[in-house]
Amino acid sequence: MAKISRRQFTTLVAGAIIAPFAAPAIVRARSSQTIFIIVPYASGGSIDSLMRTVAKGMSEALDQPVLVDNKPGANGIVGSQYVARAAKDGTVLLAGGTGPISLNVLLRKNLPYKLSHFASVAMLCNGPLSLTVNAKMPVTDVKSFVSYAKGRDKPLFYATLGPGSVTHLFGIMMGKSMGFAVTDVAYRNNPLSVMELLSGACDLNFATPAAVAEHAKTGQLRILAVSSAKRMANIPDVPTLAESGYPELSASFWTALHAPAGTPRDVIERLNAAANAAMQKPEIAKQLETDGLQADIGAPQLLDSQLGKDAALWGPVITAQNISLE
Repeated sequence: MAKISRRQFTTLVAGAIIAPFAAPAIVRARSSQTIFIIVPYASGGSIDSLMRTVAKGMSEALDQPVLVDNKPGANGIVGSQYVARAAKDGTVLLAGGTGPISLNVLLRKNLPYKLSHFASVAMLCNGPLSLTVNAKMPVTDVKSFVSYAKGRDKPLFYATLGPGSVTHLFGIMMGKSMGFAVTDVAYRNNPLSVMELLSGACDLNFATPAAVAEHAKTGQLRILAVSSAKRMANIPDVPTLAESGYPELSASFWTALHAPAGTPRDVIERLNAAANAAMQKPEIAKQLETDGLQADIGAPQLLDSQLGKDAALWGPVITAQNISLE
């Protein structure tokens, strides 16, 4: 491959950020040193699977080994702390997300890392929550749901993934916005919470559309709305909460790549271009569709913006409810 000048390289990388459909050949290996993407969850989950596909695509773009290393524990804290303290040379990245980064920083006073300990590399994808009820509930849309909830003499019980989780905070926001009482019920994982909704033990679930879609097709559950800015392509008949009159309930969870703070800017840009190229692989598009996620790629500043939006969205809820986790 012909050598290119530093100026040519910078121009090509900038072009990849502005137009992420550019060919992966714009980024080349500087060494054969392996890059590790730290996934702060156990292997086998949807994020782990996605990151392995992303790693493969980045490796092809960079002509350099990119591997996933799982470091689960403490709601993502173990893996995140590891990256915060890693070498600032682009060889260790974090598969961060709403929980490990934004919510942990907002909820935990004794967290062993700060937001300032990370540099944004690339947004990868985001996904919406759903407003899903048991089909036996006498509601067909958000309007009738709100009327039903307000007419009850007891709170609606909604499933969460534990205190301080996106589902917990979103339920508080929804109850306040729609004007009725809610009570959170924590479950160990999404499948268990969906089973409890199917049984009628819980009234409401905010699981991802992908987690409840099959039950909706069989008529057991009813997806009333999604929290994304636009309707989901695979469930086009389901409106957004914004369309239904509640734009303040537009929210999403996301996955992105972070590097240790202090990683050189040219290294960040090179990794960003590779991540953007990987996210446009056909296999990634198929995987995202299966998981009910949407690609969300661009310059590192896109991730900076997302972190700011999270603080503005979830921060006031956490403060108002005085929620704090150890």
